[in-house]
Amino acid sequence: MTRPADRSDKPHLPVRGDLAHIGLAGRYFVPHYAVPMPHVLKSPAMLRAAGKPDGEELRALAAGEGFDVLDIAGGWAWGQAATDLLVGYVEIAQLEPSA
Repeated sequence: MTRPADRSDKPHLPVRGDLAHIGLAGRYFVPHYAVPMPHVLKSPAMLRAAGKPDGEELRALAAGEGFDVLDIAGGWAWGQAATDLLVGYVEIAQLEPSA
């Protein structure tokens, strides 16, 4: 492993202190790695920096846009937007599994 994960990494890097995308195993040391679960937006939604309604707005996601879920907790999904790879949180109610 080259270095421990830290939260100051770029907004397009799916790694946080406790979890990272499985593709980053061997490059980042975290307690857990996740295989992305492909989802799509059922309706427009906001990608947020934190999993809470008043979390910083990163960008709007369009209905039908892909979102790779890496973690689900407290009604929020943490993952990566498929179009620009921006990492953040989306309300899980706005997502459905990809067909």
